[in-house]
Amino acid sequence: MTHSSLSINPIALIHSGYKEKFGIPRQPGLAASMTATIELLPPFDSPDTVRGLEHCSHIWLLFVFSACVDKGWSPLVRPPRLGGNEKLGVFATRSPFRPNPVGLSPVKLDQIRKDNGKVFLDVSGADLLDQTPIIDIKPYLPYADIIPEAEFELASSIEMLDLPVHFNSAATAALLTHSNRLQQPLQQQIEEVLQCDPRPAYHKGKDNNRDYGIKLHDLNIRWQISDSRIDVTIIEKVN
Repeated sequence: MTHSSLSINPIALIHSGYKEKFGIPRQPGLAASMTATIELLPPFDSPDTVRGLEHCSHIWLLFVFSACVDKGWSPLVRPPRLGGNEKLGVFATRSPFRPNPVGLSPVKLDQIRKDNGKVFLDVSGADLLDQTPIIDIKPYLPYADIIPEAEFELASSIEMLDLPVHFNSAATAALLTHSNRLQQPLQQQIEEVLQCDPRPAYHKGKDNNRDYGIKLHDLNIRWQISDSRIDVTIIEKVN
């Protein structure tokens, strides 16, 4: 290996309810009820590789922005948090379009499972697209990883929509059906994802009642946002 070349192989894949980039919260932990499973790949799927990890409440996931690998990068990007109008250096942002498209997310470790000789980590709060390659897993160390005095004045707080989520009668009936089928807290998951406001930056603050859609698990979910609430109009299984 030289400084100009580096070979990194995935150690795992994540199985998550996020089936497309649109709708994924822009930071981990904002949709805490969203669960996912990390499947360790051979030859890393030995129980020995995770011995002691059961003592961790949270772990770090290093992953590849696989959906962006072939999209290239730019030294300047337009962060959605700044309305998409102001440019910042790529290293001053968490844009997925990077020289090396590597991301870092802390997630809650719910359990470690061993099934048919394979190792699985069940986690919650992950902001990763389904089938994202994981390139490393590290324990989260509270005494070292929490820096109380850390500051970043351009992103000093979480931006969430302070709006109630309303489900019409058809969506309410579908919630019950699909929550039972998927064994997921679907209403809470939808509310958390939509209150993160997945709309493009240039749509915010205008064009209310526009129809939007996301794919969550195997569902197509349609919604609208007004000044007073978020209306979920359709929840249907994708064929």
